[in-house]
Amino acid sequence: MPNPELYRVFKLKFKLAMQDPDMPQPRYHTIIFVETNIPRPGSGFKHHVTGDIVNGMQYESVPYHISDQFEDLASQELIGHAKVSKYPTEWDSLLRTIQPPPKQKAFNIKTMKTEPVKSWAPLRFYQPGESRTPLIKCTEWVEQEAIQSLISQGLIETGSPPS
Repeated sequence: MPNPELYRVFKLKFKLAMQDPDMPQPRYHTIIFVETNIPRPGSGFKHHVTGDIVNGMQYESVPYHISDQFEDLASQELIGHAKVSKYPTEWDSLLRTIQPPPKQKAFNIKTMKTEPVKSWAPLRFYQPGESRTPLIKCTEWVEQEAIQSLISQGLIETGSPPS
């Protein structure tokens, strides 16, 4: 029987229409989904970053129903539970403090391609064979920043929920 004081928290990964050739494959759009079941079962809120790494990304928290993109769902992982009393206010307060992925690519007129940027001032691109700083997108933001911060601040409780 579900605990009325807790919401289930999932990490969802969605297939992308187009892969980024500068990132390891396959890639997914990764979100945190909190299932509040309001107004109906499978409803809740998704927490993620939107945009791209040419313009920069921004944090977003919006209502969501888990079947909205079901055909594109690649994986669904239960990562823990959130206390109803701390959600969504404390979640949004924390997630808004985590820097979303910045601009990391620009159009290179020499190669006529959008490429990772080595430095912005002055604008310099990586040379062939040169080691590159890994690009950061939604998956890295969710997995390495957001989930870890939510767990360390006690906003996601991992393991089995108390009865």
